[in-house]
Amino acid sequence: MTDSKFDICSRALVLVSANTITSFNDNNTESKVANQLYESTLKNLLTRCRWRFAAKQQQLSRDTAEPTARYDAKYPLPADALMINTVTISDSVITYDRYENDVYCDATSTDVVVADYTFRPNEADFPPYFTQALIFELASLFAGAIARNDSLSQLYQNRAVIAIAQAKSQDSQAQTSRKVDTDRFRNRRNTGATTVKATVQS
Repeated sequence: MTDSKFDICSRALVLVSANTITSFNDNNTESKVANQLYESTLKNLLTRCRWRFAAKQQQLSRDTAEPTARYDAKYPLPADALMINTVTISDSVITYDRYENDVYCDATSTDVVVADYTFRPNEADFPPYFTQALIFELASLFAGAIARNDSLSQLYQNRAVIAIAQAKSQDSQAQTSRKVDTDRFRNRRNTGATTVKATVQS
């Protein structure tokens, strides 16, 4: 069984002794507050770090119009992009900037430009560690907006901070561990070594 947005909200509402909900259209305070806070809270949490489960790649389509200055080309963002993380050409990371809903960069018309970005997955695809962090984050907001209990709000905010840190640690395991380039340090050490010349006196 997978969680829906209403399941997630209801679990957060239970933590503050409020009524659970089955939709955002119920004529009660819990439903109205959850409707106002859920999506913005979720997107805020998704964009706080580069979650692997919410990462996506897509080749960008070049816009026929060129930027006014500084860059050679612009590419409209994917419709589901919340935050751009990296832009590459032939697997090489390039410099880019975001203006409104476009990516500006230096690229030729034949370059294949690919964006790595964060998107909003369906609740069914949330890993358990992320769902739990989201529940605590919502509970903190619900405690203030519904229960009117600042102490309870702070309690769940503290728990959310811990849960998010744990979630980041678990999520980072979803990619190959990055090795330290020992050759780089070895070369730098050798380059900085002092050469001592001996003078032979006759």
